[in-house]
Amino acid sequence: MSAFADYFLRNQEKEQRYEIHSCPELIECIQQVGFLPLLESGIEGFCAESMMAEECRFTEFPDGSWEWPLWQWKGPVVTEGNCVYGKFFSGKAGFVSREWWPDFYNWRRSQSPRPEEGTIEEAILMTLRENGSMITRELRAACGFTGPKMRGKFDAYIKRLQMACYIVTENFVYPTDKHGHEYGFGWSLLTTPELLLGKDASLCHHTPEESYLRMTEHLMRLLPDATEKQIKKILR
Repeated sequence: MSAFADYFLRNQEKEQRYEIHSCPELIECIQQVGFLPLLESGIEGFCAESMMAEECRFTEFPDGSWEWPLWQWKGPVVTEGNCVYGKFFSGKAGFVSREWWPDFYNWRRSQSPRPEEGTIEEAILMTLRENGSMITRELRAACGFTGPKMRGKFDAYIKRLQMACYIVTENFVYPTDKHGHEYGFGWSLLTTPELLLGKDASLCHHTPEESYLRMTEHLMRLLPDATEKQIKKILR
């Protein structure tokens, strides 16, 4: 176990919260922990949001504007942090380090066979492969989900494909105001892991069952107070 993981565990035992103060510290945390949900995960203290130092938490100002370093760091972490980002944990967003990605990909793909020809899921993946990467609303329009109430239906397909590691987030795109300043929560720029990382980055020399056991043992060491059910929920 790494020195960081040992430090993380000692903080838990002392009932102290490990605190992240900067984007580089968040990147280091992801590399050492391996799996890190962005927001609440069902395991107390195990998410990036709960690890943020007080000065880095969400702050809303009287004029309605806000500041949220964690949200602003997502883009740099995804593009520079040697990790993969998507809705991987019970349909919620989070990070997986490149070190653990092959096992994670191996296990999840084994649980979700490749979409069959003629399905909506296959059409979504083909559209992404043809275009390289697309923000969600562009992908939705390209796949014909333009009618009333189509957004929710389409998002459900995207979530399932992300959970199965067929789609990941390449970056985030933000609208700009008339002064050229970015604003809002941004849009996910989606792609496939093969396009983003290359096929070799997802190669794994373990069976899916071996990958699952490796990940389970790692998380059980890292989160000794978590139940078996909670660990399974992270990895299922």
